[in-house]
Amino acid sequence: MGTPSSFVADLNDTFWSWLLIPLVIAAGLYFTLRTKVVQLRLLPEMFRVVAEKNPPDPDGTKPVSAFAAFSISAAARVGTGNIAGVATALTLGGPGSVFWMWAMATVGAASAFVESTLAQLYKTRGDEPGTFRGGPAYYMERGLRRRWQGALFAVVITVTFGFVFNAVQANTIVSTGRTSFSALRGSWFEPVLGLALVLLLGVIIFGGVHRIAHVTEVLVPAMAILYILLGITVVLCNIGDLPRVLADIVGGAFGFREVAGGTVGAAIQHGIRRGMFSNEAGLGSSPNAGAAAQVSHPVKQGLVQALGVFFDTMLICSITAFIILTTDPDLSERRGADLTQTALQTTLGAWAGHVLTAVVFMLAFSSMIGNYYYGQANIEFLTGRRSVLHSFRILVLLAVFGGALGSVGLIWNLADVAMGVMALVNLSAIIPLGVIAFRLLDDYQRQRRAGGNPVYRHRPEIADPRGVECWESATARV
Repeated sequence: MGTPSSFVADLNDTFWSWLLIPLVIAAGLYFTLRTKVVQLRLLPEMFRVVAEKNPPDPDGTKPVSAFAAFSISAAARVGTGNIAGVATALTLGGPGSVFWMWAMATVGAASAFVESTLAQLYKTRGDEPGTFRGGPAYYMERGLRRRWQGALFAVVITVTFGFVFNAVQANTIVSTGRTSFSALRGSWFEPVLGLALVLLLGVIIFGGVHRIAHVTEVLVPAMAILYILLGITVVLCNIGDLPRVLADIVGGAFGFREVAGGTVGAAIQHGIRRGMFSNEAGLGSSPNAGAAAQVSHPVKQGLVQALGVFFDTMLICSITAFIILTTDPDLSERRGADLTQTALQTTLGAWAGHVLTAVVFMLAFSSMIGNYYYGQANIEFLTGRRSVLHSFRILVLLAVFGGALGSVGLIWNLADVAMGVMALVNLSAIIPLGVIAFRLLDDYQRQRRAGGNPVYRHRPEIADPRGVECWESATARV
């Protein structure tokens, strides 16, 4: 009889291989065709929108901008999955898995566009001045009139991101710290570092959504730039190996060759799974951050979140893959962040391992912030009682402390199952609601062709007005 961890792993493989991966691909292709490849066609527009500045509200409150919402979602997207997850995909699926990560990001960006556009349309006002909240739970209730489905999604995402994923991030920080500071290791190391993480996260999450946005606006660009610079340095040092790496990626993806025991099926499965885990396209998590932005048209945040998928996979995940593959490692020996750390040290020396520890801390800690916000947005959907939100915050901090002390193997497998359930619930909502996102995109493009900055005035032919709260009617005087 297998262990609980192996049982969950087998269940996970069956669930993803036979149900989730085909559904995710089909949904992404459907949205790609219906939006006329919006994720590539409007790529320049994405960069324009993400840089837009919002003026302060009449009461002087600084609203959450499109870039701030992008930062919150990137904080959750860009985490240890970009370092440990890509390395794991390489060991299980070979270099070909990188190609399928890229393919998943390209197709999945259309799903990210649809879900975040819907989140903007169906958002509601937050408790803090100038804030909004929303996400799948809200468009399930307001768009589909299915409160029960929204409640189910809210519970699943709160447990998955608020507790499980935050425990994983804390465990990864402690793991890399243990390697870098081996001279200081002792029975006190994990509890002390875990307590430090609890205190840092507690200061931020009890400070509200504005503090979350302002912290991630600084942290996410800093961590991305540092990691990209490290990756570019490694690639330049091994530039002669780059043609071989690209050949291995393409060859492994289509079965022209097998590397480290990876087959085509394994490359596809692990590339898509790790790609979805990393960029979260169609998962239903990033719309919670997208709904927090104050923009003039729902499509703007849809475009911003689609850009986030490319930022995560095409840039950050690719950097990790090139760091590892240009050093030509034995992929059968190591797995996870340890593989990335070894590759860095092989090329740059021992100091690079310490730098990676700092990068992992920034990546994982910012992910904790974004993960917490997703849970908060959904707790507020389930109940307006402040005591419940405060209890949730305390439980999140306990999960972080427990993750710093515990083993993460079974938790990762359970997290994959929970993530799959999230995706199923979310996709079952955005597929029927997608037609509304298509109408919003048509409205946005019509205004852009006229030379204006698109401003949305709600019209009943786009969506049922009963579910739309925060957008002024087109019949109202501006």
